[in-house]
Amino acid sequence: MTEALLVSNIVLWCLVIVLALVVFALARQVGVLHERVAPAGALLPTSGPAVGEATEAAAYPDLHGGTVTVGGPGDDGRATLVLWISPTCPVCRGLVPTARALARDENLRLIFASDGDRIERHLDYVKELRIGDYPYVLSQALGLTYEVGKLPFAALIGPDGALRSKGLVNTREHLESLVISMESGLESLQEYVQNYERDPARAAKEHAI
Repeated sequence: MTEALLVSNIVLWCLVIVLALVVFALARQVGVLHERVAPAGALLPTSGPAVGEATEAAAYPDLHGGTVTVGGPGDDGRATLVLWISPTCPVCRGLVPTARALARDENLRLIFASDGDRIERHLDYVKELRIGDYPYVLSQALGLTYEVGKLPFAALIGPDGALRSKGLVNTREHLESLVISMESGLESLQEYVQNYERDPARAAKEHAI
């Protein structure tokens, strides 16, 4: 009986050691995979105003018959996040709360933009999403100015009026990549990742600055 118990304990400890080695190996592989997979940033289009260019302040009609100024230096020293959405875009609906949270956390001026002639539909859309407190531009001209082709699309204009980042956005990670691009002075998160791979110390230092 004693010998059987001893053997079973030895077998059990062997299994524990094997499992520990397997877990360690899996954890190591996860770490390697995490290093190899680059974070996904907003898809930067090649058309439209280039990142770094100065934007011109222009007044566009809003949903309530007034005007909203987009572009140019900010009066309050904040950057401006313009997010193009549409009542027919299901991805936009889920991204709106994320944009609101990001604007609050990063102290950004948030402007929603769309186009179309069915004003009542946009009014219902604004009410449904609870974004009545935010400027809502209803202008095709604004989309043409930034050459918005697909939605949801976002552009981040710095406090100095320069276009700091832009691109197609589907997730919070995409939106956050716009802020990272502005803070790092790079066109996109992908460019930051490429610089990091070439020179990690320098890329980290530039990002910290």
